[in-house]
Amino acid sequence: MTPAALIARAIQRERHRVGLSLSALAQQAGLAKSTLSQLESGQGNPSIETLWAIANVLGVPFSHLFEMPANEIKLIRAQDGQGVASEMADYQTQLLDKSPPGRIRDLYRVQLRQGSTRKAEAHPNGTVEHVFVISGEVKTGPTDQTEILKPGDYYRFPADVPHAYEPLTATAVLAVVMESPA
Repeated sequence: MTPAALIARAIQRERHRVGLSLSALAQQAGLAKSTLSQLESGQGNPSIETLWAIANVLGVPFSHLFEMPANEIKLIRAQDGQGVASEMADYQTQLLDKSPPGRIRDLYRVQLRQGSTRKAEAHPNGTVEHVFVISGEVKTGPTDQTEILKPGDYYRFPADVPHAYEPLTATAVLAVVMESPA
């Protein structure tokens, strides 16, 4: 199943679960109804911001929009897979794994390019991010507690406050785990 089809199925499922019409979800997420309609039909190329807005309105973690069958072997090589890009920064993320039932933990590979900072709004209350730098250098963390990280560095911080990712080298690759209360 393609990422667009997974996203379409998940948006429809979660929208029906919370009892929102297409119009109501679009309005609350700050999207055009036609944009949401395209996404639900498996078309379009949504940005990170669009998917986060939809997930927040639906009250689900970002990863729920990429639901895949459980218990299957999954291998994603560094050069493979499809990412989701930001409209506001040269930032791309790819969901690598989704937490099994009973735990809310999502694993991402994040690629950044120098000259563009990803500013993230606060996630739901109690959310924590775990960042591990694979290559490059990045300045990250809550806006009032950023740290400069180099390859091999790990940083855990609350993500229920505004935070940012600023690459300090031409490129940076990170592993990011988002952890939320169940």
